[in-house]
Amino acid sequence: MPSDLSLQIEAVYRAESGKVLATLARLLGDIDLAEEALQEAFVAALKAWRRKGIPAQPAAWLISTGRFKAIDAIRKRSRLHELEPELQARIEDIQAANLSFAERDIQDDRLRLIFACCHPAIDPSVQVPLTLREVCGLSTEDIAAAFLVPTATMAQRIVRGKSKIRAAKIPFAIPDASELPERLDSVLSVVYLVFNEGYSASSGDSALRGELSQEAIRLARLLLQLLPDSEVKGLLALMLLHESRRTARTDARDDIVLLEDQDRRLWDRGLIEEGLQLVQASLATQEFGFYTVQAAISAVHAESPSSSATDWAQIVALYNILLQIDPSPVVELNRAVAVAMRDGPQAGLEIVDTLFAKQELRRYHLAHSARGELLRRLGQESQAESAFLTALSLAKQEPERRFLQRRLQSLGASESAK
Repeated sequence: MPSDLSLQIEAVYRAESGKVLATLARLLGDIDLAEEALQEAFVAALKAWRRKGIPAQPAAWLISTGRFKAIDAIRKRSRLHELEPELQARIEDIQAANLSFAERDIQDDRLRLIFACCHPAIDPSVQVPLTLREVCGLSTEDIAAAFLVPTATMAQRIVRGKSKIRAAKIPFAIPDASELPERLDSVLSVVYLVFNEGYSASSGDSALRGELSQEAIRLARLLLQLLPDSEVKGLLALMLLHESRRTARTDARDDIVLLEDQDRRLWDRGLIEEGLQLVQASLATQEFGFYTVQAAISAVHAESPSSSATDWAQIVALYNILLQIDPSPVVELNRAVAVAMRDGPQAGLEIVDTLFAKQELRRYHLAHSARGELLRRLGQESQAESAFLTALSLAKQEPERRFLQRRLQSLGASESAK
């Protein structure tokens, strides 16, 4: 196969596989069967597109092929006579559902899949990992690492979640307005995690996966149409404000550029203005929460002409509010960095060391990286080197690893950084 066609098909897989999986899951009513159908459809695509070229609507081609592959798979599983009527009924249901599907249906299917994965019948500890696996396409290993549990444990949770959807016949549908509020927290959490994976990939060669961030923003816009809740506005604002900095966050070599070093002329002012308006609208309700406060912090950065001109006192005050709403070690770490910018690196280091003394964040590479940066600024180079080496041993994303290696090299630790 020509290499350029191979690259094009790989690009189609990255861009369309999540959308295709979500639609197949809705049409088939079974995530496992949908995953099998997706793989079979791409195998068929490799052969067909080699002869005929990539179709104008590859997602629709893959969905159509995948649904027929699923019907074939069901028929092949029909081994016992007594199961045939049930299987035949299932085939007929699939064929009836497949008679037509609009492009809007396909576009909204990922939101439907999120609501299915976040159904109240599914254990809350399973909802977010299941959605990250099926909607975001993260590996079980990456999800396990994010939740600090063994891979085997996470795999069992995901299998249990898919089995629950199948056994309970949970619909792949957007719930009625009356049911939205009770499922909103889980859905917002998932959308934000999808965005974060696109904004700062958990592993791999690239720091950014723009298609995931764009998908999360699109889903948040859909949610806002369904439910104009203050926290939906806050989440959308937060993502837009982060997204506004995308082009400035890496350089031409895909190396990470820290916030303080970014060329703010590259920030997208249109996204910033939209984000600021949403923050103000959410704050005006007096019923805001976690996402809105984070968005307010991002808004302070967005309105600042430089890092030195940033109102760090306001940012620390907002982190204090955030800790009251949703206390966590990661929020405390972010607050420590802001305190360091306001009061100096020693003040921030004391907070970070307190977190480490509690055995919190010891497996979180960004905590060790932040500690190394504070020690570097204090001139404690040997301790900074140790912290950066620990961060390097934990980091999975190549751009982050290159950043840490550069920091180590600046400390004269090039040999130990390899």
